Amino acid sequence: MYKKILLAFDGSEHSLRATDEAAKIASLGEKSIVEIVLVADFSKAKSDILHSQGKDELELSRRKKLLPAEEKLTAKNISFEINILHGEPGPTIVDYANKGDYDLLIIGSRGLNTLQEMVLGSVSHKVAKRVDCPVLIVK
Repeated sequence: MYKKILLAFDGSEHSLRATDEAAKIASLGEKSIVEIVLVADFSKAKSDILHSQGKDELELSRRKKLLPAEEKLTAKNISFEINILHGEPGPTIVDYANKGDYDLLIIGSRGLNTLQEMVLGSVSHKVAKRVDCPVLIVK
């Protein structure tokens, strides 16, 4: 079964549904672990920094975004880790996933920025095309 699962999370409804699927899959194996990865997008990070009171507040707001995923996995007794990465979401997730030895990557079909998706293509599509491990796209 899938022992090492990477969950790409951005706080959207689709990523919350992806969290549910990660919990279901991880619960099938005894030693499965879910690694939640949140990418602090450079284009959004600039405005986040300008609107925050400091580094601590910025870190706190990113951790709050992860709270629903943490709660879902904790409620199901799923082991998990959290990593906050910095960069453009698609390439950053691909690079991170390809450097790790993941059995499965789970990602929501749509993120938070629908306009960018229409112009550039979805992050999930970019990730699915370029990552080495199997990908589950949840809608």
